[in-house]
Amino acid sequence: MARLFHVPLSPFCRKVRLSLAEKKIEVELVEERYWEEDPDFLRRNPAGKVPVIKLDGKMMAESAAICEYIEETRPEPSLMPTDADARYEVRRLISWFDDKFHHEVTSKLLYERVNKKMTGQGYPDSRNVKAGAKAIKYHLDYMAWLLDHRRWLAGDAMTLADFAAAAHLSSLDYISDVDWNRSQIVKDWYAKIKSRPAFRSILADQIPGFRPPAHYADLDF
Repeated sequence: MARLFHVPLSPFCRKVRLSLAEKKIEVELVEERYWEEDPDFLRRNPAGKVPVIKLDGKMMAESAAICEYIEETRPEPSLMPTDADARYEVRRLISWFDDKFHHEVTSKLLYERVNKKMTGQGYPDSRNVKAGAKAIKYHLDYMAWLLDHRRWLAGDAMTLADFAAAAHLSSLDYISDVDWNRSQIVKDWYAKIKSRPAFRSILADQIPGFRPPAHYADLDF
């Protein structure tokens, strides 16, 4: 059985969890307090970051590389298109959410509101929270533009790009930081993806000290 060292609200861990669940790969989830710099964990990943997975007898880190390994070794159901141009678009959007969206939104909202409390780093910086709340509007508008031209974010089929976006947004939704009324098309996309069986364990997450909104696990929100 695969073993995933993770933090429940980490969007990078959630992306890997979604990939594993979509492929129906059985996994044991191990919550890792990476900020404590446990020597055993640092031996698994000297970078001191989650996720880390033990799969096929190997220890692997970095969510994008893990997801691509899963895709290459378990190609069904496919989460990457076969066409080179389409694969490029999936990778571009994964990078968009894991880099630009993460830097401008997730790190300003989730990390300030949750991670600082969990790691004992003090109180949220109101300037960062304000910047993140402003930036997410731009990103939701960009998603709306994409979905106005496509069935899914990267094209006509669901891909890892959708999982990358949903991983970030589901983490932010847990702390009520997504204005779903801003775009009906984005709200419909999220309702469609979170109704998948792969999302069930994520919607069941409970973070001590933080209570999700009533709609968080509602498939018809």
